Amino acid sequence: MKRSLQVAAGLALLVGCGIPKEKYDAQVADANKYLKQYQDESAKSADLEKKLAGAQQQLADANKQIDNYKAQLAETSQAKERLEQEKRAMQSQYEQLTAGLKSQIEAGNIQVENLKGKMLVRMSEKVLFPSGSANINKEGRAALDQIASSFKTLTGKSVVVSGFTDNVPVNPKTTGYASNWELSTARALAVVKYLQSKDVDPKMLGAAGFGEYHPVATNDTPEGRQQNRRIEIVLAPAETVQ
Repeated sequence: MKRSLQVAAGLALLVGCGIPKEKYDAQVADANKYLKQYQDESAKSADLEKKLAGAQQQLADANKQIDNYKAQLAETSQAKERLEQEKRAMQSQYEQLTAGLKSQIEAGNIQVENLKGKMLVRMSEKVLFPSGSANINKEGRAALDQIASSFKTLTGKSVVVSGFTDNVPVNPKTTGYASNWELSTARALAVVKYLQSKDVDPKMLGAAGFGEYHPVATNDTPEGRQQNRRIEIVLAPAETVQ
């Protein structure tokens, strides 16, 4: 608006000075043309500034996203390294345990498996308990001593001891247990208490009894029933155990 008033004032001055009308009209036309060019360039400049501001915001957003990706990549790398360290530690414990229990493993009384970040120790009933009893025998204490030696320095782990039986009902009069539920739970608890007595952190320990309901073999043969009468000890990172 200010620019238009300046142009009009200049043209009025020219008319007052006696400029011919044709020349005056030509100068008015030139002035309007230049004014239009000025207005167009001003609009283009404003549009470019707006686009520049938008591009700068997009660049800032992109840089922020790149920083987020870098942080996620660093976290992923750290998590991968922690996982590799846990795998190496678990493998070391597996090797230590299998070496200490070599004779029982070779005799088929104990199995040790290292699977998906967990270690499973499966122990036959005959290694640990007399028939129908939850009193750990001498052979069982020797085997559990080896396990406790491997476990007692652990941190951030969970050790769950589970008891299992075959499907033959117990005799409450001779065993003191009302059912296989009670017997399997008592055996698991006996192992937990023994491990605790050998300095395995009780905060890591847990016990469960499953009775006859999780067989690993048929209950139709003596050999199958013997396999089903067992204790399983699972070592895993604490957060994976529900």
